[in-house]
Amino acid sequence: MFPRAVISKVGIYVYLYRDPRDGKIFYVGKGKGQRAFQHLVDEKDGVKRKKIQEIRNAGLEPKIEILVHALKDDEMALKIEAALIDLIGVGQLANEVRGYDVISHGKMDVQELVALYDAPKGIIRDQGILLIRINQLFRHGMGSEELYEATRGVWKIGARRNSVRHVLALYQGVVKEVYALEGWEPANWRAYSFRAEELKAREKQDVGRWQFKGSVAKEPIRSRYLGKDVSKYLVKGAMNPIQYV
Repeated sequence: MFPRAVISKVGIYVYLYRDPRDGKIFYVGKGKGQRAFQHLVDEKDGVKRKKIQEIRNAGLEPKIEILVHALKDDEMALKIEAALIDLIGVGQLANEVRGYDVISHGKMDVQELVALYDAPKGIIRDQGILLIRINQLFRHGMGSEELYEATRGVWKIGARRNSVRHVLALYQGVVKEVYALEGWEPANWRAYSFRAEELKAREKQDVGRWQFKGSVAKEPIRSRYLGKDVSKYLVKGAMNPIQYV
């Protein structure tokens, strides 16, 4: 624990939990006061709790390190925390989420960064185009199967769905993939690998929703839209992530 005299000097900080057996970081956090030590007494079940107990069963204690302190505000701490989680990889940590505003400002390659701020404008001339915004599920660097699962369902959509030929997966108005539609079927969480737990928890709420079957579109239609900004076709303020063109 920090002595009282230290707390005022440390201010807002970002901290790490390291496994003393192999030196690997297993948790990243931010806080002030005694926040860095609260996990040691937290009784809530979870990956972090299990890891700490595993270390204690070996007769040791987690090593707590303060990475940076005396930060000006919480937002700066949150951004540093998020960058660390992205760098290490959330799959290697006991953190449950990637961190603050990480989708828009987190780790991405140069091409993704350019596409985020300077994507060429796209013009939709084909018939049967459906736009699906996946802003909540998208992350930079996600694999093709994960992107497909984020796009294919599960949606509240009417009979007009049967006129759709191609689906454009959008993040911030930019096309991340183009799918040729093969058909629609009732939503079923068992059909998902990356979102299975999330959708299982929502299964009863998702009655009456649909998911599509499809594959990556062939040329030239894929390159016609991939990476293009089609935000001008989106209705401003619309809550429904689905929109026909």
